[in-house]
Amino acid sequence: MAQDQPLYELHSRPDLDQPALVLAPDGWIDAGLAGVGAMAALLEAVPTELVATFDSDEFIDYRARRPTSVMEDGVYQDLIWPRIELRSGRDGEGHDILVLVGPEPDSRWKAFTGAVAELAGMFGARILVSMAGFPTPVPHTRTSPLAASASSTELATSVGVVPGILRVPAGIMAALGDRLSGQGVPNLGLWARVPHYAAGLPYPAASLQLLEGLARVTGVVVDAPELREAAEETRRRLDGLASNSVQHRTLIRQLEAQFDEEAENQSALAAGWANLPSGDELAAELEKFLRDQGP
Repeated sequence: MAQDQPLYELHSRPDLDQPALVLAPDGWIDAGLAGVGAMAALLEAVPTELVATFDSDEFIDYRARRPTSVMEDGVYQDLIWPRIELRSGRDGEGHDILVLVGPEPDSRWKAFTGAVAELAGMFGARILVSMAGFPTPVPHTRTSPLAASASSTELATSVGVVPGILRVPAGIMAALGDRLSGQGVPNLGLWARVPHYAAGLPYPAASLQLLEGLARVTGVVVDAPELREAAEETRRRLDGLASNSVQHRTLIRQLEAQFDEEAENQSALAAGWANLPSGDELAAELEKFLRDQGP
């Protein structure tokens, strides 16, 4: 690609008032599909328009994220390419929002974050918020607090943190946050704690928590009744599965006792990993159980 050719195409210039820039990219750590579910509910509830598309050839590895061939009776009808988009919308309360939709880039992260930072400056973004889930030893019978990673102590502690020093592989959210911090835009990662035995399947309760955290931090309100109904149904199914096994009930009780003790001590729930009860068997049975139940 020529050096002077832009990395994105601008499709519209909406008049936005200090929008929050929100993302939950496909392909990053996202236990229970918490971030993906929250983003889907957001796009369903908030009408959006296309603002910009990024050059897929520059940022996407098509062998890792292959295009989708659409065929009818053996005849090719369409070829759908993966793409990364920036969209804009406004919630029912009048809060403007920018939404970065699509997969995590496979290459040229520095160029990509520079392009996003340029667009964020163009539209006056006031904060960057990313959403995802991570597996942790909490029971599905409790609502665990969100954890945060942020550009400032004040912003992080307004949500809650896992204490101590962590060194983990970074996602594009961290790279974007670092880039935007350089131009004065604060960034916040919202992390939902997902029961480790349910991390491999959609866990709508975590998606709801992320949307509630988004509303608390930015004011952006997402009405998601279908997601709430799905969370209640998942809770009933997990309850039903656990009730059929003494071992599963014991696991849940152990996690509940650990959760309640740490909550009483105002712990950030970081402890307990060393004594984590094995959830492998429950996770395997859970996957089979939910699949047998249908969508």
